[in-house]
Amino acid sequence: MTTMDPRKEKPEEAKVEIQEKPKEVKEGTIAIIIYSMYGHIARMAEEEAKGITDAGGEVDIYQVPETLSDTILEKMHAPPKEKYKMITLDQMVKYDAFLFGVPTRYGNMPGQWKALWDATGKFWTTGALAGKYAGVFVSTSSLGGGQEMTVANMMSTLVHHGMIFVPLGYSRTADLLGDMNEVHGVLEVDPGSLFLGSPWGAGTVVGVKPKDERPTPLELRIARIQGQLFCETVSRVKFKDRSSAAESRAQPQV
Repeated sequence: MTTMDPRKEKPEEAKVEIQEKPKEVKEGTIAIIIYSMYGHIARMAEEEAKGITDAGGEVDIYQVPETLSDTILEKMHAPPKEKYKMITLDQMVKYDAFLFGVPTRYGNMPGQWKALWDATGKFWTTGALAGKYAGVFVSTSSLGGGQEMTVANMMSTLVHHGMIFVPLGYSRTADLLGDMNEVHGVLEVDPGSLFLGSPWGAGTVVGVKPKDERPTPLELRIARIQGQLFCETVSRVKFKDRSSAAESRAQPQV
């Protein structure tokens, strides 16, 4: 009787991230948290961060932990990860405002993002994220990939946590989001000139075979404006001291 080599049956070992002690966060600092398999959302995040600093704000960029194995990522031709720190729940709760960078998967967030949110049950029961501000920017592979749908589907998560959604809107982007010259370029001349985005949030269309030239300069410009507008909105808010806020949540309701 032939026996199997038990070593061949072992699954790939899970990666273990060493958790650093959460750093102290200055009141009003914005956290940009992203998942970026091919780097497009990461490029958008850099522009969002520039917009925040343009508006006089402070920003930290983090990425969501990967859930796929190195073998799967290699088969998907994914490049090495960006150098941003991995977000932890202990670190996340220290911020009062967030911009979430979300690549679309079938009109919804990818599994990596879902895994992070699924771990926030304690935040939900204690209201640790309630009253905090959030905006979203996205990427898809095509025009019909679901950019607005992805942000809309994230609303359920934000609402359950009591977070306040801040859209991009049209106040400073109407002429850019309505720039039909680039769209006509994709229909008639150059597929690489396609852009997208909406009042829900900045967005980029990267194609089925992602290209290095994505996002376009216009997409990056809109992302920078979103960062600026988001910072201006958040800067109007006087956030409570986190310790007193946590204490008030712990008090029984009479």
